[in-house]
Amino acid sequence: MIIKNIFAGVFDEEVHSDFLKFSRGEFKDRYLTEGKKQKDKYSIKTSAEFANYLVRKCLEKANGDVEFKGIIVATFDLRKEAEFEIKKVGNFQGIRKHEIDSKISKDKILKLMEKYPRCFFALSFKTGFSELKIKAKAPKTGKAGKTDEDGPKADFCSLKTSDMALVKELFFDSPDFSEIKAKHILKINEIIYPKDMNGMRPEQVRENSKRKGVLIREVSIDGVKKISEAEFVA
Repeated sequence: MIIKNIFAGVFDEEVHSDFLKFSRGEFKDRYLTEGKKQKDKYSIKTSAEFANYLVRKCLEKANGDVEFKGIIVATFDLRKEAEFEIKKVGNFQGIRKHEIDSKISKDKILKLMEKYPRCFFALSFKTGFSELKIKAKAPKTGKAGKTDEDGPKADFCSLKTSDMALVKELFFDSPDFSEIKAKHILKINEIIYPKDMNGMRPEQVRENSKRKGVLIREVSIDGVKKISEAEFVA
């Protein structure tokens, strides 16, 4: 999980890929998570940044075929790559939304996610451990989400789960809680370009550039706030 990895000093391809959309500057209210402990499960809400992670983690413990509903967002047509039915494809300014509404083997979805990790999988489904609902739309990169008097809302993904391992990974620094909220400030101080960029195409320069900065994490655990930060180059 991206936030956990950064605080553990692990700057892998998942972190690099997710940070490509950010320029130099300060980005507030990112990677929002909220959690409530209920009788025999947890109710969790997050911002759009966690969509692919939640789909992948929930499917890892699923069995066989799963009823999926939602969309897969890509910059290209996935119909030749997907090994399952795509109901229809919308295209707006080069962004393609592939509508899914059928029973599919979990392995076929996981295989596509592995091959195309930068596609956006806004899929809703149930497993034996979890019920995941994700808004069937492409996220807006420049917006953190809706706000109210308490600040930004984690309202893009909604999860009810009894998978304690998943809960502990999402809330890695505060696994024991009745109610928790976390938000982050991403400060990118420098773009580190590849040394051999003069021989690269513009898209190659972008893909191989790294972001250097600080991630500030603010967590409220049962009403008690704590702030931590971690430096990164990813």
